[in-house]
Amino acid sequence: MNIQDITSFLESIAPASLQESYDNAGLLTGSANWECTGIITTLDATEAVVQEAIEKNCNLIVAHHPIIFGGLKKITGKNYVEKTIIAAIKNDIAIYAIHTNLDNILTGVNGKMAQLLGLLNQRVLQPKKGILKKLVTFVPAEQAIKVRDALFAAGAGQIGNYSECSFTVEGEGTFKGGEGTDPFVGTPGLRHMNTELRLEMIFPAWIENELLKALLATHPYEEVAYDIFLLENKYQQTGSGLIGELTEAISSTAFLQQLKNVFGLTVIRHTPLLDKAVKKIALCGGAGSFLIGAAIAAGADFYVTGDVKYHEFFDANDQLVIADIGHFESEQYTVNLLFDILREKFLNFAVLKTGVKTNPVHYFV
Repeated sequence: MNIQDITSFLESIAPASLQESYDNAGLLTGSANWECTGIITTLDATEAVVQEAIEKNCNLIVAHHPIIFGGLKKITGKNYVEKTIIAAIKNDIAIYAIHTNLDNILTGVNGKMAQLLGLLNQRVLQPKKGILKKLVTFVPAEQAIKVRDALFAAGAGQIGNYSECSFTVEGEGTFKGGEGTDPFVGTPGLRHMNTELRLEMIFPAWIENELLKALLATHPYEEVAYDIFLLENKYQQTGSGLIGELTEAISSTAFLQQLKNVFGLTVIRHTPLLDKAVKKIALCGGAGSFLIGAAIAAGADFYVTGDVKYHEFFDANDQLVIADIGHFESEQYTVNLLFDILREKFLNFAVLKTGVKTNPVHYFV
């Protein structure tokens, strides 16, 4: 099995196109054509994790955070990034990062946090726009079911928890085949009118190529007429953060204690507690202060994230409680998430979780 097989599978779950513009997810070192000897999942790819991979005969590190984030003009080993890259290249270790694209799916980093907290009715806190497209094509009525089924199988027609969503309307199509054509119906050189169905369905942008392959493979016409439109609709399955509900309302102190227990915390930075029961929880793994306004607008009682700055705590404005549990702490179980995803797919392959604690922040208690 090549590294490409593994990274392609990961990108079928968290498409690379979902990463933010500032991000650098993907294969950072090594070759996609290498045969993979084993995988180590980690939050951060550090020199110690590279050494661990060498010792355990794993030549692929799947990390959440990209070790190369900005451009590298020199690689001299002067800092931890350069040291890690040198060690990986010298020892033929591939490093693959699955970062904001994993953040931006409902079952990704935030979904793992929500699962650990037992949240119900989970949904994306700030859905993305510009992700959805609409395919419109025109099919002879007799072949419409076959084409529709192929497009559904390729992933089109998903709206929230509903699948196989489409719309058709009947009309008349005309065409005249030129020299050398072999039309499905009609005679070359003569205008033909045929009863056709206008078939419409939406799809996420990253499946466009597969969708067109399915369309062209099943449509009976030599020249297939179709249109693709970019939609401004928000795609409820992708975006930043997550919001859900506890099984029952509890006090603020009880929820803080739950956070400590679930995430193994020694300390939580938070805004003043409010005199009301806590049930609706918004969260975002990593640095999530940019979603404070969205959490308030969604009616959250608590917003759980990391890396909140001093002045950003004021943004709670007594409308919810902001709980900063730490960047590493909020994302630490991403290691388990990646392990479970890969282990379920590649049952007879070496998939390991790192034993290195990569958190650079320590607390004196």
